[in-house]
Amino acid sequence: MAPDIEKIRSDFPVISGGVVYFDNACMTLKPRQVVEAMNGYYSGYTACVGRSAHRLSDRTSQECSGARESLARFIGGRADETIFTKNTTEGINLVAHSLGLKKGDVVLTTDAEHNSNLVPWQFLSRRKGIVHKVVPTDADFQPDIGFLERELSSGKVKLVSPVLVSNISGTRMPVEKIARMAHAKGALVLLDGAQGVPSSKTDVGRVGADFLAFSVHKMCGPTGMGILWGRKKALESLEPFLVGGETVTDTTYSSAKMEDLPERFEAGLQDYAGMIGAGAAAKYLGKLGMGFIEERKRKLVKPLVEGLLGIEGVSLISPEDPGKYASSLANFTVEGLDHHQVAITLDEVGKIMVRSGRHCVHSWYNSRGIEGSVRPSLYFYNTEEEVEFFLRTLGKIVRDLV
Repeated sequence: MAPDIEKIRSDFPVISGGVVYFDNACMTLKPRQVVEAMNGYYSGYTACVGRSAHRLSDRTSQECSGARESLARFIGGRADETIFTKNTTEGINLVAHSLGLKKGDVVLTTDAEHNSNLVPWQFLSRRKGIVHKVVPTDADFQPDIGFLERELSSGKVKLVSPVLVSNISGTRMPVEKIARMAHAKGALVLLDGAQGVPSSKTDVGRVGADFLAFSVHKMCGPTGMGILWGRKKALESLEPFLVGGETVTDTTYSSAKMEDLPERFEAGLQDYAGMIGAGAAAKYLGKLGMGFIEERKRKLVKPLVEGLLGIEGVSLISPEDPGKYASSLANFTVEGLDHHQVAITLDEVGKIMVRSGRHCVHSWYNSRGIEGSVRPSLYFYNTEEEVEFFLRTLGKIVRDLV
């Protein structure tokens, strides 16, 4: 039996305020279960992990260890391969700066990458002389496989790093095929899973990548929490670039013995409440089931996309075929209206929250001469009625302002 939507919505206090929250690709709402788990740490057993021999420290250690297990299970991985980070950006940077890339090594990304998977490679290009190349994508945001094959055949590619699901289009990259191609030529694969992991079931064993980075704030968890998962062999090949307390088991004035995985990559005192909240979010989504979340996506995307296509003056950047979407977002422009003006008016008129701008993919927008766009993005707690209200409100705004 499918979970009851109204019961689910009661878990999210923000919804009771009468807002229509369609900015989930940026940040999802937090259920009370996550908030209560974090408050439980702050009010009941605040202590450090592993530093002190008392019951509060033991409780904190157990809760954080359990959270790591929950997040590892959520993606089909192992706890010792699951590193806590602040977000996807930190996870990508951790790999970028720890992989030992050197002058002449080639890194491939697509032309639709978030700044978090673009700027680190630009910096390494300037600082170390690595070669960063951009794989073109087509109108459906699928990579040019021929280009990828030619680059991999050079033997110089050390890493291929595509986005799992695009935050511009909501479409999924063929990451399994990319991973097979890269591994056949000796290259590693790092995935930006910020949009992909929260929206559909992700099994790292099946995906085939060596590293996967994602953010918990996009999957009902706290801000400032993310995960970098990596295959054990791949993680062991990394040289930590951020070290100090908690990354070592012993030191002398001239040497240090590093911690085992994954702690050697978690320098300093950690956000224990955030870890616990992240684990609670993974449990919450796991209880609902990713199959249920994928079903909600299909039910919401179809009327959203078809409704946008029916409004005169609206042009979709994302695909016109609802079947091509892997997450519940759409992306559009309105002829004659500034994208920010559309978003502000939606909020003022209907308490409808969407995102406007270039969505941290400035490079893609600049290359195509597009100033910006409007991006409504939905999650499982949104409803068909909200979609209808959004479309009616948008249609009226377009008629009145254009």
